[in-house]
Amino acid sequence: MKAKKALLLFTLMLIGEAVFLLPFVVTRVFRPTFLKVFDINNLELGTAFSLYGIVAMTSYFLGGPIADKYSPKKLLIVSLLMTSLAGLVMAFIPSLATLTLLYCFWGLSTILLFWAGYVKAIRKFGGENTQGRSYGLVDGGRGFVAAVIASSSVLLLDAFLPSVVESATIDELSSALSKIIFVFCGVVAASAVLVWYVFPNDQLKTADKTQKLSIEGVKEVIKRRSIWLQSLILLCSYVGYKCTDDFGLYASVVFGYNDVNSAHIATISFWVRPIAAVAAGVLGDKYGHSKMTGLSFLILVAGSIAISTGFLQPGMEIMIAITIASTSLGIYGLRGLYYALFQESKMPLSIAGSAIGFVSVIGYSPDAFMGPLMGVILDNNPGALGHQYLFGLLAIFGIIGFIASILFRKSIS
Repeated sequence: MKAKKALLLFTLMLIGEAVFLLPFVVTRVFRPTFLKVFDINNLELGTAFSLYGIVAMTSYFLGGPIADKYSPKKLLIVSLLMTSLAGLVMAFIPSLATLTLLYCFWGLSTILLFWAGYVKAIRKFGGENTQGRSYGLVDGGRGFVAAVIASSSVLLLDAFLPSVVESATIDELSSALSKIIFVFCGVVAASAVLVWYVFPNDQLKTADKTQKLSIEGVKEVIKRRSIWLQSLILLCSYVGYKCTDDFGLYASVVFGYNDVNSAHIATISFWVRPIAAVAAGVLGDKYGHSKMTGLSFLILVAGSIAISTGFLQPGMEIMIAITIASTSLGIYGLRGLYYALFQESKMPLSIAGSAIGFVSVIGYSPDAFMGPLMGVILDNNPGALGHQYLFGLLAIFGIIGFIASILFRKSIS
């Protein structure tokens, strides 16, 4: 029984990250390379992200009631396979128009049939007394999976390119990136197969088959003040997560790192994630999830201010790594906490899918606006200045999130 539960936990860790490898991890690790190969700027990529976010927001809302009716197993398998097949198109380095359509499709495939059922499965897996540990452990495991894949893919990029990275042509960069995308497609498809074998047919089912799909759960959810505050906490947290996309480009533009070294800088954030998420989840169970949420926001704000003030300069390699690591500590600590707040507010499992869907619509709205906003900020303020403005904005969101976490705790007292 323990072995089965451990395998189920590993599967939850793997699929939670695998489903987002193609739309997000590729650009987070290889952003400078990605922009060169697809011959686009930050605003154009940000617009594709925005369309993903618009489709995803609708999908979050609709996905909640769907997750309250259907078992996660079939939903997750279909989602992963659809996402993997779309990645094959990306591997052939299509035009900007096709790339934008891909992101619209991923907004559907990675959210509507996946997200609410996935989060609800984690909650049921974790039980009522260890929600922080459960979410933290799963997100930490997701972080470890992402870190291993990211670091391995950076090594692959280095292996696929000429001995002198700086002399690589666009065709060589394109070929190398395409091969990495094919590898990611294989990982996503293999995750679907694992779900097929590991998830029992009747376990983790979230509702009676006879239950009709309705918005009654949503109506019940929106009456709760804590839900609105939790949505704001998630929104501010997710702005931080979106800003991690900039770490690689920040290293390349501001400090002059090449494509491979800037990708290595980006992977620092990935390796911090498992430690931060697990630690925050465990401490949240012990001291209170909302308390640890507030502390994580303060850490995020401190790191953002260090970047936004221009404190970091070329030649300060150790301080650059420490600052990125500490900022990531706050960002990923939040990822181990914000869904555990459902347990702290005593959200009934019967409407958990609707609650997850509603919170996600608001909380993940940065998918719709942060991409273009980052593009405008970075493209209109060349060099270090654009990155300083971006992390100054993140510091503001961090302060808002800190205040929301205090109000959330008061609302449930």
